[in-house]
Amino acid sequence: MNFEKKQNYGFQDLIEIMKILRAPKGCPWDREQTHKSIRQDFIEETYEVIEAIDAEDRELLKEELGDVLLQVVFHSEIEREKGSFDINDVCDGICKKLIIRHPHIFSDVKAETVDDVLTNWDNIKMQTKSQKKQSDAMDSVSKALPSLMRSAKVQKKAAKIGFDWKDVNGALDKVDEEVKELKEAVEQGNRENMAEELGDLLFSVVNVSRFIKVDSEEALYKACDKFVSRFKRMEELAEKRNINMENASLSQLDSLWDEIK
Repeated sequence: MNFEKKQNYGFQDLIEIMKILRAPKGCPWDREQTHKSIRQDFIEETYEVIEAIDAEDRELLKEELGDVLLQVVFHSEIEREKGSFDINDVCDGICKKLIIRHPHIFSDVKAETVDDVLTNWDNIKMQTKSQKKQSDAMDSVSKALPSLMRSAKVQKKAAKIGFDWKDVNGALDKVDEEVKELKEAVEQGNRENMAEELGDLLFSVVNVSRFIKVDSEEALYKACDKFVSRFKRMEELAEKRNINMENASLSQLDSLWDEIK
């Protein structure tokens, strides 16, 4: 098939092109890739989709979704060559999962609200994955997730059986407690304790984010952006006043920072 002369391409074309690239006479780079060698590419492409969504750029979103789709096809082709599964098996699996987890659409189960749907989803998920305890559900949360996101998911699963604070005040008090324990660990100078207490503090902050319905990952993302933006303005202000930031004292920098805030 003469692919370069086609005006429009579809999903099947992508599959065939990937087969050609991975073939013995195909692209040397594509042929030598493995799941692990392109693992980071998958992560990066996913984040680029998120960036396109945040920018509300539809053309960029279309392009980045294509890059993610390529990764799905790439990994599927690697397995097809081994004889384990192919892209059709991947599609079959997700279709079956959607049908099973939407019994209110494809069966006679009733779900009038979003909460009903989510409850059914979680119950079915535990059944299909043979999860008998809530800790099994916690273990199923991917360890490859960003830690703030993983923390929120684990906490939500604990909350489903009532292991949770009554309100945000309990969560805030826990943050204060963890700050105190971190300070004590710092005073003792024990690096292992400091790391443990810092982890506890971050985990408790995520708990607060759940109660106030703020995504901790997104909140930290925006905080980073705000910090960079303010730092740029501080540099501009320092330049206007002929202040060399590398040689400036901390009090000078703090004064500039407070001014641009």
